[in-house]
Amino acid sequence: MRKLAFSGMFLLAASGLAQAADPVGEWRDEDSNATIRIVDCNSRVWGIIASEKTPGTIDKNNPDKAKRTRATLGIPTLLNMTKDEEEKDKWEGKIYDPIRGKLFSSSIQVKSPNTLRVEGCVAMVLCGGQTWTRVEPGTSGFTYTPLLAKAAGGAAPAHGAKAAPSPFPAPIGTPKTAGHTPPKAAAGAKAGVSGTAATDPVTAEICAIPEIATAPAK
Repeated sequence: MRKLAFSGMFLLAASGLAQAADPVGEWRDEDSNATIRIVDCNSRVWGIIASEKTPGTIDKNNPDKAKRTRATLGIPTLLNMTKDEEEKDKWEGKIYDPIRGKLFSSSIQVKSPNTLRVEGCVAMVLCGGQTWTRVEPGTSGFTYTPLLAKAAGGAAPAHGAKAAPSPFPAPIGTPKTAGHTPPKAAAGAKAGVSGTAATDPVTAEICAIPEIATAPAK
């Protein structure tokens, strides 16, 4: 009996470790100014600005003049990240900082089920970072992008109003369970999309954002 109990404890610990290795979900930045929804699009990790504490911010410092009038809410900020084969629970790619309009080499690394270390570097020399905290999707109390507000069950909430929680996207690589019928992919999702985007309609819509859908595979 004691042996079986120990085995059960081991399985629970292993399950916790598996969850800790998954960056998919919603994360609040260190300064509590925004949340980032991280998704898996064809085994590449992307993050969009899901909600903002101060709505109405525009991407005024973007180096592309055509994008300087767009709202920052909903734009990709973690870009085309792939799994680091040498370091555990780490993904590497780019990060876009809309405050400065700068693109940096970046990495994200899951430190625990609820903490994510985000690093950005210029020329791989000058580096800085933040620790982000996992939050339940749709509950930041900030203003959400209409796509995620709709997924939470209503229109975009007013500043300071909490949206109804929406379910976490399935973790990367989560096996299908018997008897489970995955939701249909959202209209407009590309044929052949794999990973979480193949089963979660919100993720499918995020992966269909042109900047994400047309990004070259690494």
